[in-house]
Amino acid sequence: MTQTQADDAGLGTVPPRAPLVLTALILAALVCNINLAAANVALPDVGDAFGATQTALNLVAVGCGLGLAMSVLYLGALADRYGRKQLLMLGLALTVVASFLSAFSPSVEVLIAARIFTGVAAGMAFPTTLSLITALWAQGPRRTVAIALWSGVSATAAVIGSVLAGLLLTIWWWGSAFLLAAPIAATALVLVALVVPSHVKESDDPVDHLGGVLATLAIAALVLGVSLVFAPGRTVLGLVLLGAAVVLLGLFAWRQVASRHPIYELKVARRRMFWVPATGGTIVFGSLMGAMFVGQQFLQNILGYSTLEAGLAVVPAAVGLLLCAPLSARLLTSRGSRTTMLAGYGLVLLGFLTTLLWGESTPYVLVGAGFLFIGSGAAFAMTPASRALTESTPIRRVGMASATSDLQRDLGGSIMQALLGAVLAAGFAASFARQIAASAEAQSVGAEVTQALQASYASALRVAEQYPQYATQITQGATQSLLDGAFFAYLIGAVAIVVGATVVAIFLPGFAREQELVAGYAREDADSAAGRA
Repeated sequence: MTQTQADDAGLGTVPPRAPLVLTALILAALVCNINLAAANVALPDVGDAFGATQTALNLVAVGCGLGLAMSVLYLGALADRYGRKQLLMLGLALTVVASFLSAFSPSVEVLIAARIFTGVAAGMAFPTTLSLITALWAQGPRRTVAIALWSGVSATAAVIGSVLAGLLLTIWWWGSAFLLAAPIAATALVLVALVVPSHVKESDDPVDHLGGVLATLAIAALVLGVSLVFAPGRTVLGLVLLGAAVVLLGLFAWRQVASRHPIYELKVARRRMFWVPATGGTIVFGSLMGAMFVGQQFLQNILGYSTLEAGLAVVPAAVGLLLCAPLSARLLTSRGSRTTMLAGYGLVLLGFLTTLLWGESTPYVLVGAGFLFIGSGAAFAMTPASRALTESTPIRRVGMASATSDLQRDLGGSIMQALLGAVLAAGFAASFARQIAASAEAQSVGAEVTQALQASYASALRVAEQYPQYATQITQGATQSLLDGAFFAYLIGAVAIVVGATVVAIFLPGFAREQELVAGYAREDADSAAGRA
């Protein structure tokens, strides 16, 4: 058997210059995750610069994940058909453009649009990184290690982005946080062009463009609906968007059944080793991003951390991710996906329970412990989720598995950030409304002032500047409202983790059965490929 035949059969070991190839792909993934995280640290500064409402700040934070989540299935299919390396390079180039558009946005509305564009650029790049690893590394321990490194290091970028953004924001303006990814994207672009092979094990099936459009619109409606449904005055719009998402998802499912070349093979998605890890990974990574989102506002507005201190405060999450990624790979090899994912869920739940104890005078040791538990748990849960998806999918459709793995991060991150952000905004507004009603000056507070007080922490502080005689009461009210909103947001996060752990415990099989299922999928896919030939 020639090397080409071995590669086509999936028997190759590693690509030429494997360390450089993996470095290039991890750098590309870093770009996407840094962009997801940088906005969280900048949110208080953005709110102050534009006088933005809490809902607008939520959309700034969610924008990149939204753009990525809504485009990743369609763009993953395009990469499978027309060239993974080529789409990766285009995405990295557009990331540089999107970074500058975000940094120099003249209004919060333009910033939201630029963040969505950033996410679409990432949607061109991020799904191809895992699909290239799967295509270039043969199934086995080396692929598992490569995926663990990709998963752990790229997820760590969420923390690295927070630290670097915090540093920039101490010496520069709010827009500098959005420039972080530009030099990394440029470096990754050059490295990918030089060392990553082209057109490896790609599909020759036509792309289901209608299915891609339906998936894009459905996910956009879903994330925006979750973002707005709890926002004061936006409930009806949020419900309309959620209703539209249900209809569009139904149409998408119908299209995939009817199409000869579906963009998302529901037969594969129904496999137990596919849908359970996909669901579990979505919840756990989304919880990590949601915790970072709420945590940054808590650290800066309640504990009074500077942007740099707030960025450094989440370093324990990166430590947990880096230290536990290789441990998760070893546990995954010896005990299987179910045990490894449940270990991760247990640690993430412990982290959320820790955040429920945070208050105005919380010492850093409790803050650091919460982030350490969440980061460590995410490392244990994400590696088995990513590997299970790729091993359950035919190599010709690995872009579907990669896109689903990305959806774990992007859709999970978007929905959990949107959900926790919406709960934070609703809790903030409700708490302030109760305080205003209980105040002796309640009758003298006009509707416009009431709306401004309930809009966001930054908006409330602006009102305090306008009414210095009430500044102390307003600041105290804003602080208590943010504390109340953060508590309920973290409580919802803890509930989501319990639900995810229950799904994994019930539906994900033990190690022996997992191996049987994966082997069965491989035989089924080989027979299908032979029939196609």
